[in-house]
Amino acid sequence: MLRQYRLKNYNFKLILYVVALSFIGYFAIGSAKESVQQRQLYGIIIGLILMILVSLLNYSVYYYVRWFMYGLNIILLVLVLVAGHEVNGSKRWINIGFQFQPSELAKILLILFFAQFIMKNKNNLNTFSTIIASILLLAAPLLLIYKEPDLSTTIMVVVSFAVMLFVGGLSYKIVLTILGISIPAGVVFFSIILQDDSNILEGYQITRILAWLDPEKYADSAAYQQINSVTAISSGQLLGKGLNNNVIASVKNGNFISEPQTDFIYAIIGEELGFVGALSVIILLILVVIECLNIARYSKDDMGALICSGMAALISLQGFMNIAVATGFMPNTGIPLPFVSYGLTSLVSLYIGIGVVLNVGLQTTKAH
Repeated sequence: MLRQYRLKNYNFKLILYVVALSFIGYFAIGSAKESVQQRQLYGIIIGLILMILVSLLNYSVYYYVRWFMYGLNIILLVLVLVAGHEVNGSKRWINIGFQFQPSELAKILLILFFAQFIMKNKNNLNTFSTIIASILLLAAPLLLIYKEPDLSTTIMVVVSFAVMLFVGGLSYKIVLTILGISIPAGVVFFSIILQDDSNILEGYQITRILAWLDPEKYADSAAYQQINSVTAISSGQLLGKGLNNNVIASVKNGNFISEPQTDFIYAIIGEELGFVGALSVIILLILVVIECLNIARYSKDDMGALICSGMAALISLQGFMNIAVATGFMPNTGIPLPFVSYGLTSLVSLYIGIGVVLNVGLQTTKAH
């Protein structure tokens, strides 16, 4: 399980980028809601410790515990629906002495599980039976996440899974066929859910979509936060108003964004650190994704490449969705900004995922 590695193969650049993101988030969270800043610091420390420990554990071990991971994932997601803590109409948290969000850990566990599944079935990945089996294995946790309800996490898991299938060798003909079906189906689905008698989505989810399509109509309700988020980002100009500022003309200081330390932390960064700070977050996220893909490129086996590709897909999509919401390009989704937003489960889970990526990098067979 544990083995000797060469220090020169340890990807310190990836660690630097992740830690930089985390401390930008730490300072922004302190400005947004000082009472939770200390807990975020604890999350960063715990995440770093777990990342280092996981990075020293041979990632091949996940192959032997794959069904345990899958079963644990299902149990935790069922437990949320049975005994979860409800907030704003959603059951996403369970209390185990502290608030824990299983769907965040599920993203990592599913990447690890499907990395070995796809590797094991690589030679017959394009057969009907393998594709159906993979979809059925994904459907169970996906349905449980969707029922919380957590549509945005459901979408992220699906996209990460699709990326891993493609990297694993799924035929481009199948990919084009799926796109040819899913794109028009998505248009039809979108039109159906906006009907008055539709019950596919929860009421608040439909309202968020409508508010995104017509923000002026919902300016005092569902679109309120997004409109103020865009205002905050634009008001930061080049260098921002400064962290913990006392500027009267501040969206944050005026409490125009609720829970700014989570979903809309990018608005705080934009307003207080300006264009430079906001751009720095995007660049750091891109660098993290590039390092994950670079490690995948030189991985010693398909499983390592799939794990790194899955993590790259997850971080890039999650980062894109959060920033797109904060800048008004997407409906509000409730997705945290990777390594930046307040939320210990999300933060620690991502650190664990990065730890696995680092271990893949420690076992590369080619020079970078």
